[in-house]
Amino acid sequence: MTIVTVGIDLAKNVFAVHGVDATGKPVLLKPSVPRAKLAALIASLPPCLIGMEACSGAHHWARLFATFGHTVRLMAPKFVAPYRLSGKRGKNDAADASAICEAVTRANMRFVPIKTLDQQGQLMVHRARQGFVEQRTATINRIRGLLSEFGVVLPLKAAVVRQQALQHLEDLPGWANTVVGDLLSEVSHFDERIAQYDHHIATLAKADPAARQLMQLPGVGPTTATALVSTIGHGHDFSNGRQLSAWLGLVPGQYSSGGKQRLGHITKAGDSYLRSLLVLGARAVLVAAKNKTDPISRWATSLAERRGYWRAIVAIAAKNARMCWAVLHRGDAFKLPV
Repeated sequence: MTIVTVGIDLAKNVFAVHGVDATGKPVLLKPSVPRAKLAALIASLPPCLIGMEACSGAHHWARLFATFGHTVRLMAPKFVAPYRLSGKRGKNDAADASAICEAVTRANMRFVPIKTLDQQGQLMVHRARQGFVEQRTATINRIRGLLSEFGVVLPLKAAVVRQQALQHLEDLPGWANTVVGDLLSEVSHFDERIAQYDHHIATLAKADPAARQLMQLPGVGPTTATALVSTIGHGHDFSNGRQLSAWLGLVPGQYSSGGKQRLGHITKAGDSYLRSLLVLGARAVLVAAKNKTDPISRWATSLAERRGYWRAIVAIAAKNARMCWAVLHRGDAFKLPV
């Protein structure tokens, strides 16, 4: 029988492949395929639907399999888990491949957009920059912790930590002076690296027409614009802006039953980096809204007065996500409300 659907459990060295025909009968069962032989195996198959979990290396394999004429779909692992049949066979690579093969055929399954080489390269710039930011924060906290051992308690603000740590540096004994001095030098090094990557991101934003369009929206700067374009492209994987907002975890979780609607906290699903960028942009929008009279600013101000600061921030971030989808999807046809 002709194979119509294939599920692949990805790994570093050994892969599991599960293929079924049009009736759902397994016709290709390979629980252990070496990495060097996977591409040849998939190339030998007739054009079919291939499902994989969105994990390390998934986008590389998706691009490669697409060149063989296959239709490739990536899914979040948490959406595959319900199809694993853990009550019968437990969790192993073969069971995972079977679950992926089943999940990819579901009509309501939500798929992850496949990234191009350029998109992945741009996202590497963001990941590297975010790594430097986290390392800088960890180093500053290490300085605060070490100085507290000598009775010097510093506030959380990074600029104040730098200033006051330098002021107390000469009062520290021998090796303590050396260690804190070296850590302050590391903080300066991270500052230089972050500034360098900020310049890289600004260059990317300037060269990308879609990113330039996104930057016309309030609360969307070069970092948010390039991150969105690199992650979702032109947004064609989403039917509307609400889907993108839900994909980013900016909508409340539902716990409704018996005809009663209960909305909880936001789901915080999807990309936490994109979500944090949109929330930071929403905070900037709300601060600037007090001095503006455009429709979005008036709406943001009244929302904060009625519902409180943080609810307004999340609502603005969700609205920005929807407008970002509209900009990417419609291009020049999108017009800001005036």
